[in-house]
Amino acid sequence: MTANPPHGIYVHPAALCESDEVGAGTRIWAFAHVMQGARVGADCNVGEGSFLEAGSVLGDRVTVKNHVLIWNGVVVADEAFIGPCVLFTNDRFPRSPRMRLPVVAERYESADRWLERTHVDRGASLGAGAVILPGLSIGAYAVVGAAALVTRNVSAHRLVVGQPARPAGWACRCGQRRDTGCAWRACGQRYARRDETLEPLS
Repeated sequence: MTANPPHGIYVHPAALCESDEVGAGTRIWAFAHVMQGARVGADCNVGEGSFLEAGSVLGDRVTVKNHVLIWNGVVVADEAFIGPCVLFTNDRFPRSPRMRLPVVAERYESADRWLERTHVDRGASLGAGAVILPGLSIGAYAVVGAAALVTRNVSAHRLVVGQPARPAGWACRCGQRRDTGCAWRACGQRYARRDETLEPLS
C-alpha cells in the first residue's frame, strides 16, 4: 500500500503499510508499520514509529500517538486516544516459541493456547507510557494516567493512575476529571453512579 495508497489515505513515504484494510481519511506517519492482517478504521492517525501487528484492530477516528505497540488480539474502539509509547501485551506467560522445549512449542502451535485479548472501548484515553497487561477491558471514556501499569479491568468513565493502576476519580466524555452526580461546566453532561460505574443521564 505504501507505493500507491487508495484515495483518501495518506501513508508517509517512510512508513510501511502492508494492510489492505485501512479506512478513508487515515494518516500513517513516518516509520510506522501496519502489518498485513491489521485493520484500521476511517479517519485514524497512526503516529511515527508505531507498530500494529496482524490481528490488531482500530475503530474509526482513533488517535495513536508516536511509538505505540499494538499487538494481535488488541481491539481499540472508535474515538479512543492512545498516548505516546503506550505498550499493550497479549501473552501472560510468554516464552520464545523457538525454545527447544516441546511443551512450549506445542503451546504456540495455536493462538487459542496463549493469546489473551484486550479491548479498549469507545472514547477511552490511555496516557503516555501506560502499560496494559493482557486480557483486560478498558471501559468507554475511561482515562488511564501516564505511566500507569494496568493490571485489572477499568470500568467506564473511571480515572486510574499508578503502578499498579488504582481508581482515582471519574472522567466525563469531554475528558475532564469530575465528581459524581454533578454536571461538568465544560459540556453540561450529568451522570449517576451505579455501583462501580458512572452512567450518563439523558
